[in-house]
Amino acid sequence: MPVGELGDVFAGVGSQVPNGLAEHLRGIALIDHHVHGNFDKPVDRATFEASINEGSTDPVPAFMSQFDSPLGLSIRRWCAPLLGLDALASPDEYWARRSEFSPDELAEAMLPAAKVSRWIVDSGFKGDLITTHGRLAELSGGRSSEIVRLERLAEDLLENGTRPDDFPDALRSTLAEAADSPDVVGTKTIVAYRTGFDIDWTRPDDAVVVAHARELSERPGPLRVDSPVLIAFAVHEAAAHGLPIQVHVGFGDRDLDLHRTDRDPAWPALAVQLGARPRRRIYSDTALCLATAGVAVGQALAYLDRGHPATLGASLEWQLPDWRLRRRSWRAHFDCDCGAATAKAPDPADTAE
Repeated sequence: MPVGELGDVFAGVGSQVPNGLAEHLRGIALIDHHVHGNFDKPVDRATFEASINEGSTDPVPAFMSQFDSPLGLSIRRWCAPLLGLDALASPDEYWARRSEFSPDELAEAMLPAAKVSRWIVDSGFKGDLITTHGRLAELSGGRSSEIVRLERLAEDLLENGTRPDDFPDALRSTLAEAADSPDVVGTKTIVAYRTGFDIDWTRPDDAVVVAHARELSERPGPLRVDSPVLIAFAVHEAAAHGLPIQVHVGFGDRDLDLHRTDRDPAWPALAVQLGARPRRRIYSDTALCLATAGVAVGQALAYLDRGHPATLGASLEWQLPDWRLRRRSWRAHFDCDCGAATAKAPDPADTAE
C-alpha cells in the first residue's frame, strides 16, 4: 500500500536554525529510553485515543477528541504525511486512512521515520496488545533492549504457579537470568502508582516476603502487586544483581497521589496551602474558565517568546467576587541543583490588578 514521506522537520523555521546545527540534528541516531511495543492487533478508535492520553483514566467524552490534544495534533502533523495525507489532516480523515493499514504496515511506515537506532522497551505493559521488544526492532529496522518491570515480574511468577514459600528464591533466580541476558539493560518500578514513595524501604526478610506473597496470591481476581514489602524486596534484589532501576513517575496521571510520590516535607505544606483557601461561591463558571485559559495562554506565549512571565516561580490566582488577580510566589525546591533556591531573586509585588 503506497505511503507518503516525512517532510523536513525544519520546514518553515529553517531561517531560525543555523545550517550546521540543522544538518547535525538531521543525522543524529536517537535512543528512546522509555517506550512500549507498538499495537500488533487492530484497535478501535476509542482504544487508540485512550492510548494517547495517560493523564486521565476516564473514557473520552463523545463531544471531544484526543486528536485535538497537543499529542493528537503532533500525530496528525507528523504521522499523517507518512500515510499519504496532508499534514494536520482532520481526525476523521486520519482515522479512516489509518484503518486501511494492518498493524505491521503501520509500524513499517512510521517506526523507521522516527530515526531511532535503539529502543529500550518496558515489556511489562499490556503484553496482550503490543509487540515484544524484539519484534519492535524488526519492524523499525533498529535494535532493541528490554527493561524488566519488577511489579509485572512478581505478578507473572505468582500467576504462573510459583508457591509463596518459593517466591523469594524464584524472584532472585529470574533477576539473575535477566542480569546475564544481553537483551536486558535494566529494571523498572512503578511504586509511585502502586503504593507511593513514602513506604518502609528497609530490605525485608524472606519470611515477611513469603507472608505478603501468600496474602496476595489468595486474593480474588487478577493479581496486582501493591504490597510495599514485595516492591521493596524486588527493588533491593534488582540492585543486588547490579541492574539499573528506572523509577517511573508521571505527575500528570490521575492515579497518583502527588504528596505520596515525593518524601520532600514541603509537599504536605504545599498541599495544605493550595487546599485551605476559604470556599466561596463561584461567580460565572464559564467566564472564570475563559479568563483563566486566556491568562494561561498568555503566560505560555510569553515564555515561548523568551519573556519572563509572571508565573515563573509563582501562580496567578483570581480573587472573587471582585476579579482581582493575585500573584503568589513559591519557593524553589531546596534540593534542586538549578541554584534558584539560593539565588537572590527580585521581590515582585504580591498583588497586581
